[in-house]
Amino acid sequence: MPFDLTSTLVLVFTSALTFLVARMLSRAWRRKRQQKETAQQRVGESRQVRRARERKGR
Repeated sequence: MPFDLTSTLVLVFTSALTFLVARMLSRAWRRKRQQKETAQQRVGESRQVRRARERKGR
């Protein structure tokens, strides 16, 4: 009986750990992709648009 409890606890722990690691990696990849897309959009901006965006951010 103790072996079953130990196995269950190990399964729950590893599942939770796997979930958390996958979530962190997913968020990091999503953030990186978002930054790339934003950078590509800003490449085509004119100087006037870029300055207006910077003023708006202040």
